[in-house]
Amino acid sequence: MNEHFPATPSSSGTPLDGIKVADFSRVLAGPLTTMTLADLGAQVLKIERPGVGDDTRHWGPPWTTHGSSYFESVNRTKRSIGLDLKDPEDLAVAREIAAEADVVVENLKSGTMARLGLGYEDLAEANPGLVYCSITGFGSGEGASMAGYDFLVQAVGGLMSITGDAEGEPMKVGVALVDVLTGKDAVIGILAALTERSRSGRGQHLEVTLLTSLLGSLVNQSSSYLATGRSPARMGNAHPSIAPYELLQTGDGPLAVACGNDGQFARLTEVLGVPQLATDERFATNPERVAHRDDLVDELEAALAAASADEWAARLGEVGVPAGVVGDIASAIDLAERLGLQPTLDLGPEHPRQVRHPITYSRSRTQPATPPPDLPQRTNDDHDEKEA
Repeated sequence: MNEHFPATPSSSGTPLDGIKVADFSRVLAGPLTTMTLADLGAQVLKIERPGVGDDTRHWGPPWTTHGSSYFESVNRTKRSIGLDLKDPEDLAVAREIAAEADVVVENLKSGTMARLGLGYEDLAEANPGLVYCSITGFGSGEGASMAGYDFLVQAVGGLMSITGDAEGEPMKVGVALVDVLTGKDAVIGILAALTERSRSGRGQHLEVTLLTSLLGSLVNQSSSYLATGRSPARMGNAHPSIAPYELLQTGDGPLAVACGNDGQFARLTEVLGVPQLATDERFATNPERVAHRDDLVDELEAALAAASADEWAARLGEVGVPAGVVGDIASAIDLAERLGLQPTLDLGPEHPRQVRHPITYSRSRTQPATPPPDLPQRTNDDHDEKEA
């Protein structure tokens, strides 16, 4: 058999050292899945259309020296091969790659891989240990014909109905959050299947859908509907079950205040110079604070007007009240750096920094990151070289 996954010494000591991943995915959920596996030491070979590649290679601005920053955000530490799956010779190479892999990840239109002879049943016959992960928008049954785009799923899946101001229009989250959540769910499923395979010796087919990942991530909001029969509504930055847990106006701008218990609320009132609010029957307990939220906000904002958001954040932080000034992505990365969390990694002088793998391990290590692969122009270059 051709060796499409040559050993990489750099992966030694990583959690997924020796795991081979054939990546037939594109856009976000699938590539995030496979990049996470690559961070953990797996060898990921990305299959792309020659000269065209992943859709996100063409999504910009912003652009980097090597292409789209969108593509680069989820495709580091992978190799890429250009294969036209409509070409019989290239399709044969794709089947060789899948037969050699431990994991296949795909998010093509439902049924496409099976029609190409790359479906789970086809591949598992020759590779019974294969863990095969299909990512779809709405499943492979009745929802197979529905397009699985993040924005659409945010809309029909209920996320937009609880996001935004109460009197405003439904609002999407500022990132393709459903794709991200689905990618993380896919990684969980793949790791679970690999663990089970270590006992049984057998792989299996996983299906992860954007809709079910979203519903699973709505947690207390979906639970609220199931418990009451009433769908939650948009509340802006307020929380349906906790108060104060929202943005409050200070003397110069908004302050995020997140009091999760009565003790934190009492300390908040002490710092603000209104300790009587902690014993006011309207605010003494969280259920009462939620019931009288409007009155509570008026009282707190009247006190907060005496100083700036930065000053209040510092004073409240000193007594353990969760509060902070609303920042942007630049300030968030700066905060993580000041806290010693090392949030970014360097891919070399020709590439912008990237946000690193989010987990720190006490014993294992992640794979040293390499730049995202350039767009493959020729068909199965690696295959041709090995045959020569």
